[in-house]
Amino acid sequence: MNYGIVLRVLGSILILEALFMVPSLLISIYTVQADRLAFLITIIITGITGFILNRKKTDDRYIRPMDGLAIVSIGWVLISIFGALPLYISGSTPTYIDALFEIVAGFTTTSAIIVSNVEMLPLGILFWRSFTNWIGGMGILVFTLALLPALGISGFQLFKAETPGPIAGKFVPRIKDTAKILYGTYITITVIQVILLKIGGMSLFESLVHTFGTVGTGGFSIKNANMAAYNSNYIHFIIGLFTILSGVNFSIYYSLFKGKWKEILKDEELKLYFIIILIASIAIGINLYKTSYSSLGLAFKDSFFHVGSIITTTAYYTTDFDLWPSFSKSILLLLMFIGGCAGSTAGGMKIIRILIIFKLIKREVLKIFHPRAMSPVKLNSKVLSNETLAGIYSFAGLYIIIFALSTILISLEGVDMITAASSVIASLSNIGLGFGTVGPMESFSEFSQVSKIFLSFLMLLGRLELFTLVALLAPKNWKREI
Repeated sequence: MNYGIVLRVLGSILILEALFMVPSLLISIYTVQADRLAFLITIIITGITGFILNRKKTDDRYIRPMDGLAIVSIGWVLISIFGALPLYISGSTPTYIDALFEIVAGFTTTSAIIVSNVEMLPLGILFWRSFTNWIGGMGILVFTLALLPALGISGFQLFKAETPGPIAGKFVPRIKDTAKILYGTYITITVIQVILLKIGGMSLFESLVHTFGTVGTGGFSIKNANMAAYNSNYIHFIIGLFTILSGVNFSIYYSLFKGKWKEILKDEELKLYFIIILIASIAIGINLYKTSYSSLGLAFKDSFFHVGSIITTTAYYTTDFDLWPSFSKSILLLLMFIGGCAGSTAGGMKIIRILIIFKLIKREVLKIFHPRAMSPVKLNSKVLSNETLAGIYSFAGLYIIIFALSTILISLEGVDMITAASSVIASLSNIGLGFGTVGPMESFSEFSQVSKIFLSFLMLLGRLELFTLVALLAPKNWKREI
C-alpha cells in the first residue's frame, strides 16, 4: 500500500470537512448559542490534523485498488470521528459514543437518532446534523475527486470504491469532470427543492435542512414530530416527490440534460423502480382505507409519502406507520431491503441488483427445460459479464449473512425480534427507522454503548456497500493486491 498517498488524500478530506463546518459555526455565532466554541475547537483540530496529513510527500501519486479502499474506508471513519466532536463538546449528547452514533447516521444518510428532543439543540448543531446528510449523500470523496488532479493524483479507484451499485462508470472520460457533473446535478436539485419549500411556507433555515435530508436521502429533521409537524399537503408532496427523485440514478439526469430520451425510456432499473413504487403505494393505500382510514385520499397520500420515503431510505414520516396493519408494514419492510437505484443517494440492496437477481432466476428456470441453451443475462440490451453476476451473487449472500448474524447479536440486548431485526436492517440499509422500539416515534437511545458502536459499524458497512470495508479487513490483500 502507498501510505504516503493515502495519508495525503485523507488530509485533504479532513481539510474539506473543516471547511464544511464553517457554515454551522457562522450560524452559531449569528444566533449567539452555546455551540460556537464547540465548532471553533473542532474546526481547528480537524484542520490542523488534515494539514499535517496533507504535507506527507510521496513520489508515487497513483492510487491503486487497495489504496482506494483504504482511503474510502478510513476516510469515512475519520470524518465521523471528527464530525462528532461538536455534538459532544457542546453537550448536545451525553456521551461521545452517542455523538459518534448520531454523526455516523448523518454521514451515512441513516436517520437513526439518539437525541429524541431535537428541538432543544442549538441551530448550529441542527444545521450540521442535516448538512452531514447532504455531504454523505453524494459522498465527500466524490467532491474530493474534483480536487485531486490539482494535487497530481489519479482518483478513479476512489470513484469505484465509493460508487453505490454493482457497476461503476464514468459519464465523461475524465473522472474529475464526472465528479463535477454529479455535484452540479446534486446542487441543482437541492436549490430547486429549497425554493419550492420556501414557497410552501417554510423558513429558509427549515427549507435548507429538510432539503439536505431529502436530497441526501438522510431524513434528519429539526422537528420532534418530523414531517407531521408541518400540516401542509404541499410540503408533504414536495418532500415525497424529491425523495423519489433522489432515489433515481444520477446518470439519468445527465442523460436528460443531454436529451437522450431513448436511453432513459429503455432503462430497465428506472422502470422497475417506478413500478415498485406504484404497486406498493396502491397496495398500501387500499389496505389502509379498508382497515383504518376513513378518507381514501388521505390513505393514498400517506401511502405514497411513506413508500417513497422508505424505498429511498430517507425515512421522513408524517404518521406512525408502526401502527399500520401487518400487510402494509410487511411491504415497507420489503422496501427497506430493496432500496433505491444504483448511482443515487439511496441505500439498500439497490433496484439494479434485485432486477438482475430476477433475471438470473429466470435463466435458471429456462435451463431446466433447455440445459444446453445459451442465455446471457442482459441489462439495457447489454450482456453482463460473469464477473458482474458473481459480484451480485456474493453481495446478496453476504448481505443476508450479515443481516442474520447481526440480528442475533442485537437480540442479546434483550429486545424483541422485531426490534432486533428492524434495527439491523435500518442500519445496514441506511434507513434509520424500523418497527418496535426503533419505530418512527422512538429512538436508538435505549441501546447499550456497545450496540451503538456495532450499529454504527453496520451503517458504514451499508453505505460502503459491504465489500469496500470487508476487503480492507482482509490483511492478506494488503501485501498482495489482485
